[in-house]
Amino acid sequence: MKTVVVGLSGGVDSSVSAYLLKEAGYNVIGLFMKNWHDDSVTISDDCPWLDDSNDAMLVAEKLGIPFQTVDLSVEYKDRIVDYMFREYEMGRTPNPDVLCNREIKFDVFMKIALELGADFVATGHYCQKGEIEVDGKPIFQLKAGADDNKDQSYFLCQLSQEQLAKTLFPIGSLQKSEVRKIAKEQNLVTADKKDSQGLCFIGKVRLPDFLQQQLKPKEGVIVEISAAKAQEKLDLIQEEQIDSVAISAAAVSVLAEKPKYTITDGKVVGKHQGAHYFTKGQRKGLAVGGTAEPLFVIDTDVEENIIYTGQGKDHPGLLRSALFVQESEIHYIREDLHLENGEIREVEARIRYRQPLQKAWLHKENSGLYVSFDEPQAAISEGQFVAWYDGAECLGSGVIS
Repeated sequence: MKTVVVGLSGGVDSSVSAYLLKEAGYNVIGLFMKNWHDDSVTISDDCPWLDDSNDAMLVAEKLGIPFQTVDLSVEYKDRIVDYMFREYEMGRTPNPDVLCNREIKFDVFMKIALELGADFVATGHYCQKGEIEVDGKPIFQLKAGADDNKDQSYFLCQLSQEQLAKTLFPIGSLQKSEVRKIAKEQNLVTADKKDSQGLCFIGKVRLPDFLQQQLKPKEGVIVEISAAKAQEKLDLIQEEQIDSVAISAAAVSVLAEKPKYTITDGKVVGKHQGAHYFTKGQRKGLAVGGTAEPLFVIDTDVEENIIYTGQGKDHPGLLRSALFVQESEIHYIREDLHLENGEIREVEARIRYRQPLQKAWLHKENSGLYVSFDEPQAAISEGQFVAWYDGAECLGSGVIS
């Protein structure tokens, strides 16, 4: 009988995962991760850890499995919270959920589980694991969940072969509606519980309040850039649009460049309390009215403390056709499919969770990896992750530079 430690979060997905594993004959242990103590920055009705811990314990009691809470708040602060502060301070937009999976759930937590004698760790993620053989060796695949609306493979795009080897995703082949149905049939306390939102394991957070713990407010100006000025900047960078298939390394590096704006390129339309609180593509929180179309953040300058904005979601300042991942930030889930320098591969890719997959090309160079897209992408943000796929299988990912 194999032993599986389930990360019981107090939600319906992990609850049903534990139930399915027990039904399948595994020896199941439930562990709840306590990763945050500071309730001052959370909206208390949304995902307070104490309620979640109690729900997880009630599920474990109902299923008749051992349960305990592990406090990972020190590791969480070191690896996730401090990282977030550093990234925002540099004007980048981190993805704590991807990092949390790589650094906490499938590293710190997994090590604790294996020390408890577990053969596997299981989570309530909507993704699937495959196994094939390449050159006589087993290769593990990370595949999209069967429920297109809930697929979470993007959040796991930094997992390694070693981590996948020890991981199970019991609900990956199910629809969310089926998961809720099972929970109701088993009278699990989490059956009708709303899905948690916000930061991984913290809950819903007022991000400015959260960031203000270390990043102090600093008044600056909001500058509006006209569509014509943004297009002029783009045209200077890329004299002509090149067919992505035949694109040369030099050309794709040009497409990955982003325009640089100065205060003289537009007009001052308002004030803000800190450029590091804003991210590309953001619409809310600008508090600037009187424009024909809504204003979107097209760039931030944390050095000069300026936010650059443009009207409308199709503003050319929001769009780019390529991005760059530094060599040290390239991650292959399928290590057997790594690219050699000079190699180009056609893939599908996404730059944010739930974005439909986009036709793209990977271009491997000495300095790193360029990803060029068939269609221009909106709000490519430094610090976020680009993940690339072959159909339903996530092959790798990287931090956008």
